[in-house]
Formats: sequence, structure tokens, C-alpha cells
Amino acid sequence: MDETHGTLPDEPGLPGMPAPATPYRVLARKYRPQTFDDLIGQGAMVRTLANAFAANRIPQAWMLTGVRGVGKTTTARILARGLNYVRDGHPDTGPTVSMPELGRHCRAIMESRHMDVLEMDAASHTGIDDVRGIIDGIRYSPTEARYKVYIVDEVHMLSEKAFNAFLKTLEEPPPHAKFVFATTEIRKVPVTILSRCQRFDLRRVEAETLSAHLKKICAAEGVSAEAEALAAVTRAAEGSVRDALSLLDQAIAHGAGTVTAQSVRDMLGLADRARIVDLFEAVMRGDIPAAFAELRAQYDSGADPAVVLSDLAGFTHLVTRLKLVPDAAADPTLSEAERVRGADFAARLPVRALSRAWQILLKALPEAQVAPRPLPAAEMALVRLAYAADLPTPDEALRRLRSEDSPASAGMPASGSSLSGGSSPRSAAIGSAALARESAPLAAPRASAPPRPVLASANPAPEAARPAAVPTGLRLGRFEDVVALAEAKRDIALKVAMERDVHLVRFEEGRIEFRLAQGGRPSLPNDLARALDEWTGRRWIVALSKDEGAPTLEQDSRAAEQTRHENAAAHPLVREVLSRFPGAQIVDVRDKAADAGPATGVTVATGPVEALPDEPDDEA
Repeated sequence: MDETHGTLPDEPGLPGMPAPATPYRVLARKYRPQTFDDLIGQGAMVRTLANAFAANRIPQAWMLTGVRGVGKTTTARILARGLNYVRDGHPDTGPTVSMPELGRHCRAIMESRHMDVLEMDAASHTGIDDVRGIIDGIRYSPTEARYKVYIVDEVHMLSEKAFNAFLKTLEEPPPHAKFVFATTEIRKVPVTILSRCQRFDLRRVEAETLSAHLKKICAAEGVSAEAEALAAVTRAAEGSVRDALSLLDQAIAHGAGTVTAQSVRDMLGLADRARIVDLFEAVMRGDIPAAFAELRAQYDSGADPAVVLSDLAGFTHLVTRLKLVPDAAADPTLSEAERVRGADFAARLPVRALSRAWQILLKALPEAQVAPRPLPAAEMALVRLAYAADLPTPDEALRRLRSEDSPASAGMPASGSSLSGGSSPRSAAIGSAALARESAPLAAPRASAPPRPVLASANPAPEAARPAAVPTGLRLGRFEDVVALAEAKRDIALKVAMERDVHLVRFEEGRIEFRLAQGGRPSLPNDLARALDEWTGRRWIVALSKDEGAPTLEQDSRAAEQTRHENAAAHPLVREVLSRFPGAQIVDVRDKAADAGPATGVTVATGPVEALPDEPDDEA
């Protein structure tokens, strides 16, 4: 065996005859694993098989599942070879996973021509007649090998009748028969079949392991390959060894024996990873002209717009991972630009901005893939991404409404406004003033109405724009004051819980006792005490009581609303309106302004209105 390449040696030619030209074999076949030691990324399966062989606990059937190219069929052949491994000139020691050299049956098994190891492609042999042939032949003992091994590839393609025909034989096969099934669609295999097999899920090969494997093959082939090029091939393979070797084979041919990052990008239609980072920064800063220019430059250099959006989404995911899991920067497939600049963006961008960008790109990707003109579709996606800040979060919307209603807010800059300048527009941060305080300055001001960039000024918001802090020692005389304070602090969840779930038993400064309504959250007392301690600067005791307590504020509000409706319905003028317009209903009852007196304003919904006779000028 050729230990360098892991391949079988060629047959020698006849004496005196020139050796025939060896046909080219693609890397995926040339470097196909020959032993369990050659399998990469499947250590758990190899360890289980080794222990089972050593303990003589060998099942009658195995089910190998996983994505394409992780080695299911290859593993099945290696498993058949291990079951029948016998070394010439050595005693028969039984099945083993240790095969240091070619055994008596190894070559025939690996070349799929051994009469006792039968392979069937279920994609082209799906019927019951094909399975019946296996069942008829399984009764006979093996001709040469220790076991008869039946390898069924893409087993999920078998018909329902074919699966049913397998059941009895698979459950109680003769001792000399073993089955190895392989499939990429494990959910399509009936549970009656799965319950009779020992299942192994072959994992996607990790990027670090796969990259090292490609580097080793390049060294064996005498090919010069850049680390960034191998990283690009590894990313494109998505954990499939066969895909990675096929792409590497193509890259070697494309680069005439030298694999460079640029040649791989040209071959796959990828964009430069550093330029993807530049595009990400331009979009997050709201710099649409720069983003359009960068996208056009990548398109002119051969990058597919849909692939650019996919890479942009991938970088957004990377920044999110770096923000939440900083150790992700150790990934060997990352370029230096992704590692360094990604960590910088992770420190400056809030999670909600990254999540929003991910959602926009995820929805834009299929649009660009099916659009008749992908470039304009990708440009419109960048526009949506740059203007994403125009969609405020609920707390921002509430803050803006309050600032608009307050006369003191006139002429004040909005919280989180950014600095912009140069020849491209800049404006407010995508999320809130928190980002503006955390991020580094990227631009200078401009008086236009541009998109609101994510990356904004590091300068804190003006003092006048900040909400006033609650002074230490704030006095709260009623439970309603506590609810109002929660609303002022924009803790809407706590405010709603106090209105809906609290039956007040006792209230005094520093102490609250209440009965929790059915369905209320048990942590409400602790949450309320913690919030009051923070807001008032003093210690509060919040305790649960078994007493009945007063109705909740929500119940009081509903009762008051019902009383207002009843009083309004009893008003003579309202009764007259309701009698003149059959089907009319009272939809709202509102108190008039203080300067208009204590009367109540009533809104009545009617159908088409006819002229009413003159009525006395009265309040209604």
C-alpha cells in the first residue's frame, strides 16, 4: 500500500512492455481512506467499533447517516474489510479495526469486486425484487471471507414493500451475514428498520481538521497553496471532505498548479473577505454611496451579488458570535481582517442591530437569487439595511413620543444622534444612545435626512437629552405612585404585572404586602423590591400575603369604565340619541378638560345620520 497517498499500488506491466499510462484519478478517489485510521473527524464511531470488535459484540446491521461527502460508503467498505481482515501468513484473529497492511481480501473489497461483499445502490434498485435477490442469497455461506457483507447505499430510496421484505431477515439474519446501510435522509427510513440497526451519525468534519487535511494533501501533491485559499475551500465545502477535495482539484487546475486566494475567489465567484468587511462597515455607517460603489466593484471583479449578500450575512453572524463568544476568534478559517475588524465591530455594535441586519440579509438573499437582475436586488437590500434604524424599538418610540409632547424638548438633539461628514450622509445610531456612548467616532455632521447608521459617535449624549435620574429618597405615598414610577422608568413589564396581578393588602413607605393573582409570576415580589431599591435609593420590603386584599388596579379600572358607561347611558340626551338611531352604541366615555367643567364627554357610534330636531344647548 502506498502509505504516502493512501492508495493501492498500480499493477505491474508485462516484462519487456512499456508501462501503460496511468489514468488520472481525482483527489477525492486518490485519497479515499483505506483504514479506520485514515478517517478524519469520526473518532467517536471508530472508538465504538474498536471496542465492539474487541469485546466480540458485533451487531447484525449498521446504519450510517450524515451529509454528502463525509465518508458513509467509504466507511461501509472499511467496515467490511475489518470484518473479514486476515493477514497472509498470520493466524486468523477475527474482526479488527487495526489493519496495518493489505490483508487477503482487502484489495478486492476496496475495489468493490469481492464475491462475498455485495454493494447495492438503492437509488437505482428500489423494488422488492432487488431485495428478494438479497434474501435468497443470504442463506448460503460465504465463499472465501469470514462474513457475507451487504452494503446498501442510499437505503432511504427503497420502496415500502422492499423495506417490509427486509424486516424479518434483518432482525434474524444467519450468523455469517452482516448489513451496512448508508443514507443522507435518515428521516425517510422506517423506524422498524432503524430499530434493527446500530446507528452511527457521521459528523461534518471541523474546519480546522479539514484545513489541515487539505494542507497535507497539497504537500503530498507538491502543490503550493496559500492558507487563505485553503480556508476559502474549507468554508465552501461546509464540512464535506469530498466537496473539499473536488474544489481543491479544481483550484489546482485553475491556478496551473498553484492555489492562491485570488484564484479560488475567481473560481467560486466569491468576494474578497476584506472587501466584505469594508462593505459591512459602509452599510452599518449608513454610507449608501460607498456601499454601492463597493458592491459594484466586487461585481465587476466577478463576484456574484447573491454570494456577496451571503458572505455579508456570514460576517454579520461572525460579529455576533465574537460579541457573545469571544473565543470564536480562534477559528483557523478566519482571515486576519475578519478576526481583527470583526472583534472591533463586536465591541461597538449592539446585539439588536446585528440581529436586525441578519434578518434583513436573510430575507434579501432568496430575492437576489431569483431576481432577473441580481445586482439591483442586492443594492436594494443594502438600502433596506442602511435605513433599518428608521424602525424604532418600543422603548425608543415611547421616548420619542414623550420628547415630542414636552415643550422643553423642542430644539434638542435626539438621543443617540451620530456625527457624520465627508461626502456621504451620516446620522443617528440604529439602536439607542447606548451605542453612541460605546462606539468610536467614525464620521462628522451633515444637515440632510440620510439613513441612520449603526456605527456612531463615541461622545455621550448632551446632558439635556438624558432622562433625569430619580433623586435619592423619593417619597412614594400610594401604590399608584409605584406603578407610575415603573412607567416613568420604562419598565413596562413590571408596570403591567403590578396593575394586573397585585391585590394590595398593605402599603406604607418602605413596605408592600399583597396577594398574588392566579397566574401571576412568582418572582414579582423580588423583582419589585429590587427595582424599588434601585429607583429610590433605600431598602424596600415586598412580601406576599394570604389575605384577600383589594381588587387589582386593572379590575378597578374596568369597574370605573363600566360605571362611566352606565352613567353616560342614563343621561337624557344620550338616551334620546340612542332612541333616535337604532343600533347606535356608546363606544367611549371621556372626561372633559379641567377648564371645561366636570361634565363627561360621550362618543356614540351610529349609522348614516339624519338631521335631528333642535335641542337645547347642553353638554353632551
